[in-house]
Amino acid sequence: MITNESPFWKRFLVYQKERFPFLLHGPLILMFTFSAISYSRICRHQEGFIDTKDFIVGFITTLCLFLLVRILDEFKDKEIDAKYRKELPVPRGLVTLGELKWVGIVTVIIQVAAILLVQPSMFIFYLIVIAYLALMTVEFFAHDWLNNHMWAYVGSHMIIIPLVDIYASGLDWFKEGASPHIGLLFFFGVSYFNGIVLEIGRKLKTPNAEKEGVITYSGMLGYSKGSQLWIVILLITAGIAVAACYYAQLSNISYYVLAVAFSICVFFAIKYKNNPSKKNSKAIEIMSGIWTLLMYGTLGGIPGLINYLS
Repeated sequence: MITNESPFWKRFLVYQKERFPFLLHGPLILMFTFSAISYSRICRHQEGFIDTKDFIVGFITTLCLFLLVRILDEFKDKEIDAKYRKELPVPRGLVTLGELKWVGIVTVIIQVAAILLVQPSMFIFYLIVIAYLALMTVEFFAHDWLNNHMWAYVGSHMIIIPLVDIYASGLDWFKEGASPHIGLLFFFGVSYFNGIVLEIGRKLKTPNAEKEGVITYSGMLGYSKGSQLWIVILLITAGIAVAACYYAQLSNISYYVLAVAFSICVFFAIKYKNNPSKKNSKAIEIMSGIWTLLMYGTLGGIPGLINYLS
């Protein structure tokens, strides 16, 4: 049994399982990275793939960037968590903020060392992402205003995702001295709204799961409007994805996948709207992840893999 006195590595394994499960996020971030690179190459009509070392470093850097987002959120939300979410790892004492600070420092050292050794020209992109992440952590020096304007809060924080996309796709176009293809704008747009899909999907709760001091979309908008909002964001994401498919000249199968995925998500949204049970709430969260995985798989993952193998 893992207790608060157990060795740190054992406690960190529990922490990551609860707050940043590598087995869940790893494949999604791998697809995210591969898809951004592949989509750029497809748009530029380039055969094959980038150097394996660049891709490995790109994946490690991207995974670590999202881990840093999670760790810095622990610092940003420490007061709210201590007051309203005492079951989380930090408030209950499983890990301390001091320990997570050192995890963050080691994570940054790994990123910097890997980039400077393998792809030093990409370091400027990394610095841009880190700078924006730092601004997110201090909530752009507008903590009170952002917390009173939920949509501005969400909208500003989701920009980190296309910024990471710029780094990942730059492993193709920037390293090869080319200009970014206009289609990447739509890919970045899909990434931005995918982040919102995931954000809303994990915060459509059941009546029993609503907690004082914890903002959820179901609590803020109600279960009906919350599920409708999720559908609207899915529709916007699908529309941008269609444009991304067009610019990359992907096959008609891509459009069919988007249509089927959207229809399935709407089905689960209606189930949740009619019965906001724990099962239906969890289904929305799971479908948000599946939707995101399908978006990246459709736009760059599968076409890129086919291009690479051929």
